[in-house]
Amino acid sequence: MNLARGRQVGCLIVGAAFLLFPGSLSASGSLADNSARTHRMSKGKPAQVKTPAIYKKRKAPRRPLPPEGILLKDLRTGQVLLEQNADLSMAPASLTKIMSAIVILEEGDLDDQVTVSRQAAAAHKIKLYLKPGQVLPLRGLLEAMLIRSANDACLAAVEHVSGDEDSFVVKMNAKAAAIGLTRTHFQNACGFDMPDHFSTAEDLARLTEYAMGHETFASIVREPAAVIRTADQRKKYVARTTNRLLGTMDGVIGVKTGYTRGAGRCLIAVVTRDGRELLLVLLNARARWWRAHELIAYGLRAPAPATVSASR
Repeated sequence: MNLARGRQVGCLIVGAAFLLFPGSLSASGSLADNSARTHRMSKGKPAQVKTPAIYKKRKAPRRPLPPEGILLKDLRTGQVLLEQNADLSMAPASLTKIMSAIVILEEGDLDDQVTVSRQAAAAHKIKLYLKPGQVLPLRGLLEAMLIRSANDACLAAVEHVSGDEDSFVVKMNAKAAAIGLTRTHFQNACGFDMPDHFSTAEDLARLTEYAMGHETFASIVREPAAVIRTADQRKKYVARTTNRLLGTMDGVIGVKTGYTRGAGRCLIAVVTRDGRELLLVLLNARARWWRAHELIAYGLRAPAPATVSASR
């Protein structure tokens, strides 16, 4: 009786194991064998857990978009035709390079030969892919930073003019104060996002008017491309413009594009057509090129002596 009762208890234990852990025992009762078979079937890949359909339908909540900064000005009359958040401090991205170019023009000699440092060659984002030790003319670096927005060319030029970027930024901020940019502060020379690196559409419009007074600056920013050669002529770089308005819209003569994650898509354009000269500053534009076409067309239609409200 004891033996039969023992067999019954054993069968109950095995049966309970199958109920509690289905598939955990192989035909031979080995956990290890089943684990090996599972590994072979999945080819070593982790199990894929499907997301329930109810969760797939849920979308992440939308964050409110930061505002656009807009200023549209008639340069012949000085009249602001349209403005929106024009006095709001925002990240300027590579529009920063306009100020960097001014300092280079006023502090440097464009005929100088510049040796590219390792730090400059390692610059992020848009670049010419310059190599450490290469020697290029300062004029060529200025063309690359304004036309192509090349950060390696920008840093190489900045280091040559002031020794290091920090010293150069001090000159940028001094120049900003000198020309009345009261809501502008720079922390770097190329336009990377930083906590205390900001400007406004109003300040950038004033900066652009000042920069376009430099004949060299004005002639560079209207070019769709530039060829930059090293001093030994062994290497040639072609810097093509990032400004899609150049060559596609009549009367566009520059000036600069910009983009970072924090700044969004930015643009400064000057257009001369039909006896008008317009300056457009766009910060964090929703659809940069479409928006630019729309606003420039609006500015060309607007009566020159009339004041136009932004809430149209």
